[in-house]
Amino acid sequence: MAKDTNVKYVDTEVTCACGNTFTVKSTTEKLHLEVCNKCHPAFTGEQGKTKTRAGAIDKFNRKHGFTKEEK
Repeated sequence: MAKDTNVKYVDTEVTCACGNTFTVKSTTEKLHLEVCNKCHPAFTGEQGKTKTRAGAIDKFNRKHGFTKEEK
């Protein structure tokens, strides 16, 4: 059997592009991320503003002539 096949885990300093830092266990000493739980839109709730459903429904109705146009 090969000797020293076990992986050595060390404390890893993780740095995000937003400036957030935290420590985890890994096989490397430093890790750089582009997004983390502090800046990712899914976690912050600041996902891009999308069209409202009402806007999509109005567009559909106009396209298919279901709106009542006032004259």
